[in-house]
Amino acid sequence: MDVKYLKGIGEKRAGLLGKLGLFTCGDLVEYYPRAYEDRTVYKKLSELEPGNAVCVRATVAQPVTHSFVRQGLDLYKTAVFDESGMMRLTFFNAPYVQDSLIQGESYVFFGRVTGTALSPELNNPVFEPEGKQGRVTGRILPKYPSTAGCPQSLLRNAVEQALEKLPDSMPDTLPEDVRRERGLCHLGFAARNIHFPQTWDALEVARRRLVFEELLTLQLGLVRLKSRSLRAGGRRLQKVDLSDFYSLLGFELTDGQKAAIADAERDMCSGRLMGRLVQGDVGSGKTAVAAACALMAIRGGCQVALMAPTEILAEQHAQSLAPLMTRLGVDVRLLTGRMTAAQKKAVRLSLASGEAGLCIGTHALLSEGVGFQDLGLIIMDEQHRFGVRQRAGLSEKSEGPPPHRLILSATPIPRTLSLTLFGDLDVTVMRGLPPGRKPVKTYVVDEAYRVRIENFVRKQVGLGRQVYCICPLIDEPADEFADPSAPTGAAAVDKYARRLREEVFPELRVGLVHGRMKGKDKEAAMRSFARGETDILVATTVIEVGVDVPNASLIIVENAERFGLSQLHQLRGRVGRGVHESYCVLFLQTSNETSEKRMEIMRSSNDGFAIAEADLDLRGPGDFFGDRQHGLPVFKLADLSGDTGLVREARETAASILASDPELSLPAHRALAGRVDRLMENMGRD
Repeated sequence: MDVKYLKGIGEKRAGLLGKLGLFTCGDLVEYYPRAYEDRTVYKKLSELEPGNAVCVRATVAQPVTHSFVRQGLDLYKTAVFDESGMMRLTFFNAPYVQDSLIQGESYVFFGRVTGTALSPELNNPVFEPEGKQGRVTGRILPKYPSTAGCPQSLLRNAVEQALEKLPDSMPDTLPEDVRRERGLCHLGFAARNIHFPQTWDALEVARRRLVFEELLTLQLGLVRLKSRSLRAGGRRLQKVDLSDFYSLLGFELTDGQKAAIADAERDMCSGRLMGRLVQGDVGSGKTAVAAACALMAIRGGCQVALMAPTEILAEQHAQSLAPLMTRLGVDVRLLTGRMTAAQKKAVRLSLASGEAGLCIGTHALLSEGVGFQDLGLIIMDEQHRFGVRQRAGLSEKSEGPPPHRLILSATPIPRTLSLTLFGDLDVTVMRGLPPGRKPVKTYVVDEAYRVRIENFVRKQVGLGRQVYCICPLIDEPADEFADPSAPTGAAAVDKYARRLREEVFPELRVGLVHGRMKGKDKEAAMRSFARGETDILVATTVIEVGVDVPNASLIIVENAERFGLSQLHQLRGRVGRGVHESYCVLFLQTSNETSEKRMEIMRSSNDGFAIAEADLDLRGPGDFFGDRQHGLPVFKLADLSGDTGLVREARETAASILASDPELSLPAHRALAGRVDRLMENMGRD
C-alpha cells in the first residue's frame, strides 16, 4: 500500500517520506528507530537538570504571550507550576499553543531542559492534557533517522498507521523449530515492539528476534553463494615463472605479500573457482600482489580486469602498473566514464579482440557493450565499495569459463567479522609493512592546543607539504526541542571550511570535499589536492579510501571521539605515504574514560588489525564501520560489535538449515529464501 493513502499523509508528505526510501507501508514497518525516548518517567520541577529530556506534570500559570523576534521567528511563552516550583515554557513559531494551553488547566509536558537548575525552562515541549496522556507522553517513543522537513511526528504517525494494517496473526519468516530452539518471539510481536515497545524488556525481546533474522539471512546468502561457486568449478591455470617481474619491482616482497601471492596461485591452479579476499593494512603493498596475480593469469592465456571505486584511483593504478606491465609485454588499457566515446570504443575493441591483457577501470567496466574475449581474473580494489551483484556482473563479461576473483581491502577487519561479512570468500590477511615505511606520529589534543596546531599547519605548508582536515558532519543535527537560533557544537564541514578560508588561513588554498557533492565535483577536489593545487583539504570520511598524495604530511581529525578506531586508523593512513615525516592530530571535543582509552590505543599502535580488535571490544553497540559503505550488508538493526553472540548463533543455524536444504526450497524455508534474495539484491546496489 502506497504511503500517500495513509491518513494525514497525502502526496506532499509522501514525497518527504520518499526521500528516506519509504514508499509503501512495508517500507515503514521495516524502517527501524535509531533511538528511543523514555517518556514514562516523571520529574518534579524542583528535580530538573539542564540537558536532560523529561516528562513533567504541571499547571499553566498564565495565558500564552506572543512576541515577534524577526522574520521567520515568533515566540510564544508561558509559565507552569507544580507543588515544587515554577518553570517557563517557550515555543517557536507555534501559534496553536495560544488556544491549546489554558490557564489553570494541568498538562503533561515532555522536552529538553534548558536554563539553570534554579530557573529551568523547556523549549518546544510536546504536551497532552493530564489524564489523557499516552500518545506523545507517558510511553516509550521511537526516534527515526530523518531528513530536512520530515519531523519525527510525521514518521511516528506513518509507522503507527502501517503497523495497524498488519494482520493479528501474520505469517513468520523464521521456521517454528528455529524460533523455538533459539527462544525467539513471533514476527508480529517483534514488528510492533521494535517501534512502540510496551516495556524496555519487550524492546529487547523484539530486537533480539529481528537481529537474529538479519544475521541469519546474511549467512544463508553468503554460504549459498560460496557453495554454488565451489560446485561451478574454475579454470585450472598452470604455475608460471615470475622471476622477471620480481626483479623489475626493485624491492623485496614482505612475507605477507609472498603469502598472499602463494594463496592466490594455489587457488587458481587448483581447478576450483577462486574467491579470495586479501586484507592488508594501509600501505602493506596490495598493488604488488595484484600485479603478480594479474601476470599469472595473463601468462596463463587469460585477460584481467582491475576495478577501482573511483576514476582517480583507477588512473592511479594505471599510472603505477602500466610502466611495469608494459615492460613485461602486457598491453594495459584504462576505461573510465570521463573518457571520450572514441577512446571508450577503442578500449572495448581491444578487450573483445583479446589484444588488451589488463584493463583497469571503474564502474565503466560494467557498462553495456564492454566484453572480454577471455576474462580469467577479476581484481577488485577496496571490496567494501562494491556489492555482491557488481562482482557477479563483471564475471558475466566473458564468454569463457567464469573468472577467478581477487578482492583487495585496506580495511582491517577482525576475524569474527570477516567470517560474517565475507562468508562467500576465502580470506588472506597480509600483516607487516614494506621496509622503509615510517609510522605516522599521532597526537591527541583538546581546544587548548588549537592555536599551536594552526601554527603547525602553516609550518607544514611553508615546507611545501599539504594537510587534511576531517570533520564528522555535513549538516548540523536538528533537535526537535532546540532553539533554532542557537549554535550547535559539532564541526559541520561547510562551516568549518568557510572558517578556515575566511578567518584562520586566508593566505592558503583551502579545498572542500564531502559525500553529498556530485561525483565529478568530488573527483575535481581530490585531483586538485593530488596535483598540489590545494594546501588544505577539508573533508568528511569520503577520503577514507582515496588517492595517494605522498606530499600530504598532516591530518587533523575534529571531534575524534565520534569516530571508530578503525575509521581513525584508515584516515591516518592518508598521510605517511611519501618520504616526509608525517603526523596525525586528533582533536577531542568531549573526554571521558572510554574515549581516553580509545585515543591511547591510537597513540600507541599503528597495527590496523590490533586496532580493529580493540575497536570491537571497546565500542559496544555502534556501527563498526562508521558511515555505511557500499557492498557491506545494509543492516537495519544488527550491530556486529555488540551482537557477537547472535552472530555465532546465526552462523550455526545457517549451517544446520543448508545441510538439509541447500537451495532453501522446502516450504518451511521459502519465506527465508525470499529474504535472502532481497538482501543479495540490496548488497549489489551501488
